[in-house]
Amino acid sequence: AEGRGLEAVEALLARKPVAASLERRRAALAALLRIGGDSFTLTAINDNLKGCGLNAVASETETPGVVEVRFPDVPGIPDGFESMRAILEDILPCHLDIRYVYWYITWALMEERFATWGDIEKLGPTWEELEKMVRD
Repeated sequence: AEGRGLEAVEALLARKPVAASLERRRAALAALLRIGGDSFTLTAINDNLKGCGLNAVASETETPGVVEVRFPDVPGIPDGFESMRAILEDILPCHLDIRYVYWYITWALMEERFATWGDIEKLGPTWEELEKMVRD
């Protein structure tokens, strides 16, 4: 579906996924529609988390009742995070404490990519842009 068809499906749901492309939007809606009464295993939860519109992965921690949610394809805090967070918190069981984990460029990667600070300054990135320079 696309256009009015996708809008009709979205109208059935409490929240609209944050997705940049038509393919991700379709996948997110399909994931949200798969949520059912038996969706509380870690595998099922991770499948359902695709409903936020971005690859989000939940993992158990050593602390009972605490899960971590990561966004492995996106450095930093994803655009549209507040909307995604609302969807994620609707999907995950309410008794769980959710810790969001983000990742950024490391000093080692910066040293590989840039010979000097002058090379970085030539590009003129903000600190936030610099933190997210993990891919070419």
